[in-house]
Amino acid sequence: MELIQRGRRLRGHETLRRMVRETRMDSSSLIYPMFVIDGENIKEEIPSMEGQYRYSIDQLPYALEEVAKAGVSNIMLFGIPAHKDPLGSQAYATDGIVQRALREGKKRFPELYYITDVCMCEYTSHGHCGVLQGEKVENDATLELLAQTALSHVEAGADMVAPSDMMDGRILAIRQRLDLHGHKETPIMSYAVKYASAFYGPFREAAGSAPAFGDRKTYQMDYHNRREGLKEALQDVAEGADILMVKPAMSYLDVLSDVAQATHLPMAAYSVSGEYAMVKAGARLGYIEEEKIVCEMAVSAYRAGADIYLTYYAKELAGWMREGRIG
Repeated sequence: MELIQRGRRLRGHETLRRMVRETRMDSSSLIYPMFVIDGENIKEEIPSMEGQYRYSIDQLPYALEEVAKAGVSNIMLFGIPAHKDPLGSQAYATDGIVQRALREGKKRFPELYYITDVCMCEYTSHGHCGVLQGEKVENDATLELLAQTALSHVEAGADMVAPSDMMDGRILAIRQRLDLHGHKETPIMSYAVKYASAFYGPFREAAGSAPAFGDRKTYQMDYHNRREGLKEALQDVAEGADILMVKPAMSYLDVLSDVAQATHLPMAAYSVSGEYAMVKAGARLGYIEEEKIVCEMAVSAYRAGADIYLTYYAKELAGWMREGRIG
């Protein structure tokens, strides 16, 4: 058979396959989510997230050292306070759990890059992401608290803030507050397209953030909607976001691709707790090969348009990249 074009020519040798690879990654694009909790001498494994822990401040340096040695330079902090109230006051308290973790981390490992989740759900007694009026989350009243939280994080040492609440107008409110206090250079990574997803289940256990009633469908997005994701992302661009995130990653790669093509901002994808837990469970049962599945999931996100990948497998991925098993 006389064939001029033969796709297999470029697949015949590992060196050649790597040379013509369209999607490339390195560990500088990884972000590792970490949970910090009030208390002392706590390193507590999260039952639904095997291998992930809640750390008290005194145990955090050991965990940060492990992250740094793995070759990961970026972390995302989530706080679990001892006290919760209707207004989530520990989210923006000077001595809040995330604020103290930032000061400790900056002192011990200043070379790491510290990003903080800005939301109310871990801090409110009702578990919702904002101020309640009856059983309804009041959007505009929540903006003040989100801006106050972001500012408190930056003043404690955060290099970047990442609002995940999905309130309308929160990027502009945070940008204006940071700028007003002299933090014009601090970037905002917006959870721009965040769906109301069943993939968050293990995280809600990890952070103690499940809503006490109802759900979050009035502010997180309906997973049936694709065009709406682009609308949300473009609104955040207009309000001053520096990086856009799509969450979850695996089931929303079409949306990630849409947003990446429509904007000129760096794109992040969050491989969330449910994705992690499913892989762990499948690997434990011997149904899947953990490393191969994790690598394939990561590549799919980058292939769809991600520049940044948030994952509980960041340490492992960094090692596999260093060894040339993915990249």
